[in-house]
Amino acid sequence: MSDKTMSAEEAVGRLESGMTLGIGGWGSRRKPMALVRALLRSRITDLTVISYGGPDVGMLAAAGRIRKLVTAFVTLDSIPLEPHYRAARERGALDLMEIDEAMFLWGLRAAANRLPFLPVRAGIGSDVMRVNPGLRTVTSPYEDGETFVAVPALRMDAALVHVSRADRRGNGQYLGPDPYFDDLFCEAADTAYVSCERIVDTADLTKEAAPQTLLVKRHTVTGVVEAPNGAHFTSCAPDYGRDEAFQKRYATTPWAQFAARFLDGDEQAYQSAVRSAAGEAT
Repeated sequence: MSDKTMSAEEAVGRLESGMTLGIGGWGSRRKPMALVRALLRSRITDLTVISYGGPDVGMLAAAGRIRKLVTAFVTLDSIPLEPHYRAARERGALDLMEIDEAMFLWGLRAAANRLPFLPVRAGIGSDVMRVNPGLRTVTSPYEDGETFVAVPALRMDAALVHVSRADRRGNGQYLGPDPYFDDLFCEAADTAYVSCERIVDTADLTKEAAPQTLLVKRHTVTGVVEAPNGAHFTSCAPDYGRDEAFQKRYATTPWAQFAARFLDGDEQAYQSAVRSAAGEAT
């Protein structure tokens, strides 16, 4: 079996401007932030981003890297609306396809199964159809004759996800309360890059938790990046919770000022700046 380990910079180096990029996690929970920060250090732009959005979307939008966003929401959880995303929307900085959470899920499932669309009841009778005039409906060919929304497959050139543990072959394990559909992101993409808190031997993946926590399968993974604290400032239970104090700093600091202090250097510089900021707060 091949060793798929690489650095965050090597993973991002395989991406290109104009790609459709899926980002796993949910809101401000277990986002692949080390990979997002590496992406921000690159010159990649003009992205179509597919995400249950959180600070990943906020940062990329603030930096002007997103051309189009496909999402069901963009939130920091304890802060309901991601402020940098809101600012980008208010100035018309990106195109938006906003769909229902269930529609988003079935778009992932359609892509993972290489189907052009899947029919769903979600969206019927709502303004989703009005704000997305490109959506189509289909009629059941059976006796019921029911009308469904034909949710298009959310196909991706690449996906970025973060998990608790992974082996060098690309098997990924989550130890928190929710998988957040990260497996579907990997299956829906042509390539997938998985960051993790710690790389372990394959045999050790089932020592810490049950086999059903082995969420991401190696055949869907292109690269594995060991990134301790790599979801910061989002949560990565049970390793750590959301850094609420830092998240508040992020949400209330002008983007240019925040980026200059925390994002100008490499990942090590970021983690060091976070510790310094925590010390100042104390």
